[in-house]
Amino acid sequence: MSTSAEFRVEVVMFDVVETLFSLEAVGARLTAAGAGDRALELWFTRFLRDGFALAASGTYKPFPEVAVSSLTSVLRASGIEPNERLVAHILEALSELEPYPDARPALEYLFDRGVRAMTLTNGAAAATQGLLERAGLRTLVEATLTVEQTKAWKPRPEPYLAACRAAGVAPVRAALVAVHAWDIHGAATAGLQTGWCSRLEGHFPAVFDRPSVRGETLVDVVKQLA
Repeated sequence: MSTSAEFRVEVVMFDVVETLFSLEAVGARLTAAGAGDRALELWFTRFLRDGFALAASGTYKPFPEVAVSSLTSVLRASGIEPNERLVAHILEALSELEPYPDARPALEYLFDRGVRAMTLTNGAAAATQGLLERAGLRTLVEATLTVEQTKAWKPRPEPYLAACRAAGVAPVRAALVAVHAWDIHGAATAGLQTGWCSRLEGHFPAVFDRPSVRGETLVDVVKQLA
């Protein structure tokens, strides 16, 4: 990544689910329901698949609707007959996600240096704000941006470009930080700088545009961006 003033990062946008916050709470409820140890991975994979398919076909469904549909499918595949109460109980855990240990120090690092931090998620703004408030991180985040305005899920270019417009910066002066390679690729193709944290995937796929910077923790990543 260039270190010249011409390409200085002014705004760092963080993905939320699995980047700032862990899905372990959802996994615990899936396991308690008898869905098995791999149920969380299966659900999140199908959830993303369904959201991406909608985006690729030019249609849109909000996060909660896709979450319910994909969870119902996974429960059935696990031999569990889903009902509205069980599905709601499992997905209520999305409001109880805990932040990863590197989330606060990464946000504080940017805050202390006057670099603006925002979130950019496929989820709802209200839900994201609730997670940040619960974790005591809300004051470190300037804005919670979502795909709700563009009605197109990441990694389509529209959410990234709309986020840059909302932040009042050119894409080259914004950076997207995520643990998902697909998210990094989407932001890169939209013209943003990118920071990939390797703690979830470990290896960055060769088929995607390479991140501007990479690191094992969010702190490693933001130190390079800032």
